[in-house]
Amino acid sequence: MIFWMINMANHMAKQKKPLPKANINKAIFLMITCTIFTSLAQLFLKSGVSRIQLTFIGMITNWVLILGVVFYGLGALIMIFALKQGELSLLYPFLSLSYVWVPILSIFVVHESLVLMQWLGIAMIILGSFFMRRGATYA
Repeated sequence: MIFWMINMANHMAKQKKPLPKANINKAIFLMITCTIFTSLAQLFLKSGVSRIQLTFIGMITNWVLILGVVFYGLGALIMIFALKQGELSLLYPFLSLSYVWVPILSIFVVHESLVLMQWLGIAMIILGSFFMRRGATYA
């Protein structure tokens, strides 16, 4: 089984064609959009869970919770389109931007506060995403 997987990976690598720069930019834009949708989903789920009633009717009438699930679904669809446009090794690290959006949105939506170390972590994630994009330029 392992040999088959290695053989398939080698076969796929041989068929790999370089992507045009426009496709890379579009794919990255789609991944960033995906992270915004999934971050909004997290906020809606957090808000919906605080009002949840653990009955079938209570769950299907909790529109905030349902909206969170819908945003997750939309984020997944956007990710599928992004992955069609670019390489997984370039695009997947951009999902870390969710760790930027959720804390920042939490300040405004659920009135949480961030300490200096959290802000430094956010800055490092943004810097890492910048380096990932720059690396794609030279690949």
